[in-house]
Amino acid sequence: MTDAPPRGPCVPPVYVLVALLLMGAFHLYFPVWQFAFPYYRHAGIALIALAVALILWAALLFHRAKTGIVPFTPATFLVASGPFRHTRNPMYVGMAGVLLGAAVFLGSITPFIVIPAFIALIDRRFILAEEAMLEEAFGSPYLDYKARVRRWL
Repeated sequence: MTDAPPRGPCVPPVYVLVALLLMGAFHLYFPVWQFAFPYYRHAGIALIALAVALILWAALLFHRAKTGIVPFTPATFLVASGPFRHTRNPMYVGMAGVLLGAAVFLGSITPFIVIPAFIALIDRRFILAEEAMLEEAFGSPYLDYKARVRRWL
């Protein structure tokens, strides 16, 4: 049985927001080990900024190619340049990077628990179905791309 594509407001940024809220709750209520290396908050902000830049770069390439950016909308062009040369999902990698930066910024270990759960959820809920759609839409060019470039990193 395959999962149906999500409908309504359940798009990846909503999952990021929920993950950030969970991370904040873990930090406030279960701060197992707090670290305080010099400038850790600055490092977290830098990671968030780099991750947002990656998301925006990938989104700009989708916009320029005039192809759907919202999950499960029809793809009209196979984008394989820029960050898509290194990962098939730079926007999702960027979202995970935002979470990593937030965890570093918060400064305790428990928020890091959310990141692998987020990755697994996005992989199962979005990426697998998107890949099937891309295989159907583009055939062997997508399969060649898929063989060359990793799903995440």
